[in-house]
Amino acid sequence: MSVLRRAKTWEVSESEESDKETKAGINRDESSERGAVSPDLINEDKGSEHHQCKTLPSSATTSQPSRAAALSPPRPDGRGTPSPAKKRRSKVEADRERARERREDRERHRADRARDKEDKRREQQKRREAAENLKSIRPENCLRCLTLCIDPALLQQDGSDILLDTLAAFDWRLNIESQQLPRSITWTRDLPQQGDGGSVEEEQVVLVLDMTDFMDMAISVKKMVDSEEEETGAGSVLSPIVECLNRNAEKVVTLLVTDSGPDYRVDDCGLHLVDETLQSKLGMDNSDMEEVLVYLQLCKNVSLVFLDSWQEVTNHVCAVTKALSKRPYKLLTERTELPFCVDGSWASGVRVERDGFGLIQVWSRQIQQFNRVSPAVASTVTEAYPSPQLLLQAYQNLESEEDRKGLLAGLLVKSGGKERRVGPEISSRVYRCVTARNPQLVLD
Repeated sequence: MSVLRRAKTWEVSESEESDKETKAGINRDESSERGAVSPDLINEDKGSEHHQCKTLPSSATTSQPSRAAALSPPRPDGRGTPSPAKKRRSKVEADRERARERREDRERHRADRARDKEDKRREQQKRREAAENLKSIRPENCLRCLTLCIDPALLQQDGSDILLDTLAAFDWRLNIESQQLPRSITWTRDLPQQGDGGSVEEEQVVLVLDMTDFMDMAISVKKMVDSEEEETGAGSVLSPIVECLNRNAEKVVTLLVTDSGPDYRVDDCGLHLVDETLQSKLGMDNSDMEEVLVYLQLCKNVSLVFLDSWQEVTNHVCAVTKALSKRPYKLLTERTELPFCVDGSWASGVRVERDGFGLIQVWSRQIQQFNRVSPAVASTVTEAYPSPQLLLQAYQNLESEEDRKGLLAGLLVKSGGKERRVGPEISSRVYRCVTARNPQLVLD
């Protein structure tokens, strides 16, 4: 029995030792995880073996969940702590996103600067072209763009060399070629804004006639007027003129009649009349001649000028050339849609906006139209009465005529550090202007 008891005791002791070793290993794991070992637990290990066998399952049971929790991976729902690699990937992605945004901002700013630069370049190009066009239409520059086209038949007349010498002295461009109307002079203008060297023909046409051609044309016109029928004037100078005007109604033809000698005279009023010798040849009196001139000018847009010599013809051609050179610049400066409502102080006008801004300036300018009324006086009146309607209401509130005339006389005008009053004269004139119903009333 003792042997059996010893064996059982030995077996129990061996099991207890194994349990003790297992418990000591578990305690070491827990102490390594928690960072410290409890002294009480060590004393208990050295104590009773039976007590250790009873407490071992509970300690092992409690240590296993904590160990499993420490070794378990982070939960997929995000409540766990992310790994360092994931943090590094998130940081790299954030850096890449910020770099991409900065790159897009730089590209956008670069595109904006390029667009602004292109707009500025276009605006400068537009201003440069406008300046060049303005420079080209100045009379001195536009005169170089004009070319006089002379029909060769005109140069066969005596005295035409005066015209050629004068044009050569002015260094004007000259072109001798056949024209639609024989013995005529036309003008062409080069267009510098067109790169292909285009040109345009002016509507002015000068036709030089002698007295014989003019007599034939006058007879044809008289027959047309008497018969009240539209004829072409076949067999006379009028026929090619009518054909030219029918093809181009904008043409303005001027007839220069020369070489008439003593067959015509000029009265004091400047009207050219045929004398008794010419009247006997044509069989027309002064009224008939005037009727011919009126018909040519009003119905055919043909002007008639009598000249003494080729020197006067040359002067007339030079005057027309200079007038054509000044024409584009005058058309540009006189192009105003509403002269009373334009921009710029040079126009002596004030621009009124849709919201009414500028009306008080218009009211002040109206008062300045009076004689001896300075801008300071007008400003004083407009400050007291900002609109004509308010001034009319003030006049209606007064009973006597004298009070109305002197309503503005006491207003103080400050100008140049001095003070003075509007005065009864200006006050009376403003009153008469605002209340008078007679458009012919003289205010001053």
